[in-house]
Amino acid sequence: MGRAYQNRKESMAKTSDMKAKIYSRYSREIYMCAKSGGSEPTGNLALASLLERAKKEQVPAHVIEKAITKAAGGGGEDFAVARYEGFGPGNTMIIVDCLTDNPNRTYGDVRTCFNKVKAKLGAAGAVSHLFDHDAIFVFAGDDEEPVLEALMEADVDVSDIEVADGKITVFAPHTEFGNTRNALKAAFPNIDFEVEEIQFIPQMMTAIEGVDIEQFEKLVDMLNFCDDVQNVYHNAEY
Repeated sequence: MGRAYQNRKESMAKTSDMKAKIYSRYSREIYMCAKSGGSEPTGNLALASLLERAKKEQVPAHVIEKAITKAAGGGGEDFAVARYEGFGPGNTMIIVDCLTDNPNRTYGDVRTCFNKVKAKLGAAGAVSHLFDHDAIFVFAGDDEEPVLEALMEADVDVSDIEVADGKITVFAPHTEFGNTRNALKAAFPNIDFEVEEIQFIPQMMTAIEGVDIEQFEKLVDMLNFCDDVQNVYHNAEY
């Protein structure tokens, strides 16, 4: 199907400032995950997956340990999930996922980013209905048959499997993230996930060019530097 998804690693800037932002986001996400599901990775599969991803992104061990210790100790900040949807340059569609302890501040920050490039925030559901909310797993391989067989035996509801360039990509409903991960780990003990996360995947892409590209990239950069923004999803193609 050639479904487009965004590998977080490919979009990360290599500046020290951006790395600091990345560490902060992982710290917040790990804290929330450990606080809600328990601080032991063996009993919290979402945390185990998140920790593996953080280590691959070279998040320092002390950042990870501090977030888990903080969650285990109780108290601390009360972060809430906030999601904003809007229309970017060239009629692109954008979803901004945040973790915030001050929704009013976060909304103001996100709205400012959109306003600076003359883009427009929409109401909840304005664009998300044109995205699939899927769990995505990418790993090395060139034969999807044993993968599909393993997932079917585990009774996992798989949306799609793609094979390209020596990599297998498995798409599943976001509610099947844990089941899919467990089934793949059980069937292939040495599996190494290049991507294992839940993303919004656009059902259709919007091609942009010229000034729209410049403005779109400016918008995404500004959003990525907002403290409360965790992920930015879009359907821009250029």
